[in-house]
Amino acid sequence: MGSGEPNPAGKKKKYLKAALYVGDLDPDVTEDMLYKKFRPAGPLRFTRICRDPVTRSPLGYGYVNFRFPADAEWALNTMNFDLINGKPFRLMWSQPDDRLRKSGVGNIFIKNLDKSIDNRALFYLFSAFGNILSCKVVCDDNGSKGYAYVHFDSLAAANRAIWHMNGVRLNNRQVYVGRFKFPEERAAEVRTRDRATFTNVFVKNIGDDIDDEKLKELFCEYGPTESVKVIRDASGKSKGFGFVRYETHEAAQKAVLDLHGKSIDGKVLYVGRAQKKIERLAELRRRFERLRLKEKSRPPGVPIYIKNLDETINDEKLKEEFSSFGSISRAKVMLEVGQGKGFGVVCFSSFEEATKAVDEMNGRIVGSKPLHVTLGQARRRC
Repeated sequence: MGSGEPNPAGKKKKYLKAALYVGDLDPDVTEDMLYKKFRPAGPLRFTRICRDPVTRSPLGYGYVNFRFPADAEWALNTMNFDLINGKPFRLMWSQPDDRLRKSGVGNIFIKNLDKSIDNRALFYLFSAFGNILSCKVVCDDNGSKGYAYVHFDSLAAANRAIWHMNGVRLNNRQVYVGRFKFPEERAAEVRTRDRATFTNVFVKNIGDDIDDEKLKELFCEYGPTESVKVIRDASGKSKGFGFVRYETHEAAQKAVLDLHGKSIDGKVLYVGRAQKKIERLAELRRRFERLRLKEKSRPPGVPIYIKNLDETINDEKLKEEFSSFGSISRAKVMLEVGQGKGFGVVCFSSFEEATKAVDEMNGRIVGSKPLHVTLGQARRRC
């Protein structure tokens, strides 16, 4: 994104020279509306609104591709934060290579912003420190949430902004300006700091008969508590977990060391430091990434699902029963505590092979039970 002055020669070599990203678009904005808005700036190659591949709903951003880089730069420097369909849009250079964005280099975080500071004001406040690639005040339905991000094209520009703006009062509010940190990095910092100071304890796998008073009785011997709460659903039934907040870290730590793994009324307790929200989100991201990689590593195929499997059937026997119908990339019997659940999946390399297996194996007795076999939906990974 330009800073209001023409960029020095060569500044944009890493960007697609004549293409602009247009963000914060109203859902009703169309390609034709974008074309009419930007055509006065110069000849256009095309405009595009990005949409969800399944629902075709607009995603709130798009691209404008000019014929000449000078026209794109003029639009960037003069039309940023203009209105389209009554809503201001954000412009920045289109970056086909997103390595800079993903690296976090040159990205800063601003918090404690007054709600009156919008994207336009933020841009002009920080453009004095260098060339801005993007800037965004984070908003919800009620307006600004009080924090924002500014991404410069260099680390030096980001450092200048931090040096000059951190601690400055804007509209009578002292703002914090610092280096952008990825969620995993922030979660690690919180975890390290909190381990030495935590007072809030998380307890799970508690019995349905355990209420606040009984939970307090169990934990109060380790020190004075500030609050004890068993979490319940809308009907008032215990969800099987709760929280205990102590007055001191020492009491909380002692409770964790003493009660974790202890059996109460036949249930083994989990007792540990209550995680902060950012730690829980980071853990969910890690789990999602593991699942994504696991899904990606699965071989391609067309699945069939088999129910009513005999207890003696394992992965190897399942594959053997279906191998005559074609090439099998995966055969799996679902297990629960080491025992078969009576359900499995077999993936064939083609739709024809899978269909033949369903036709011939559905109802066939294998072991001592008749199989129920159905065709799954073909997918990239099975």
